[in-house]
Amino acid sequence: MKIYTRRGDGGETDLFGSGRVAKDTLRVEVYGAVDELNSFVGVAAAASSHDDVRALLQEIQSRLFDIGSLLATPEARHREKSGITGATAADVEELEHAIDRFEVEFEPLKSFVLPGGTAAAAAFHVARASCRLAERRAVSLHREEPLEESSLRYLNRLSDLFFVLARLENARGGVPDVPWTGPQR
Repeated sequence: MKIYTRRGDGGETDLFGSGRVAKDTLRVEVYGAVDELNSFVGVAAAASSHDDVRALLQEIQSRLFDIGSLLATPEARHREKSGITGATAADVEELEHAIDRFEVEFEPLKSFVLPGGTAAAAAFHVARASCRLAERRAVSLHREEPLEESSLRYLNRLSDLFFVLARLENARGGVPDVPWTGPQR
């Protein structure tokens, strides 16, 4: 099987079981944003030197792939036939447990922090911002075509986890978070 098909050269792509659509439709934008996020998660995983973090990120990447598959399959009958589920309520709970588990390793926030610190922390801040973008796009699509609530909650909680992982990377690396100092006047 070749990697290129030439079918997309005219600006269209296939949705699973639903025919062809323009590559700039909102649904394609959303699963493209989730795919981009998944790539940034890979960058963060490569930057982290912590086995527990990398193992968690591999699970997250699988869930993001599930969400992308869900988004690329708009018709419920095709999702059911193929076993496509997206993220579940249990997946959201796992993110919450991870947040709680990691937050005990550093001090509570006393101010806003800027993206930065270690290279791994910066990568997690990029993943966090990308996750917020994917979530905003998913919310826009949800207004037009209802999506599974658990996948929307997953994206929301995931950005929180990435913020915590950025702080964790700084704490474990012995590098302080970069505080926001407010307006310089």
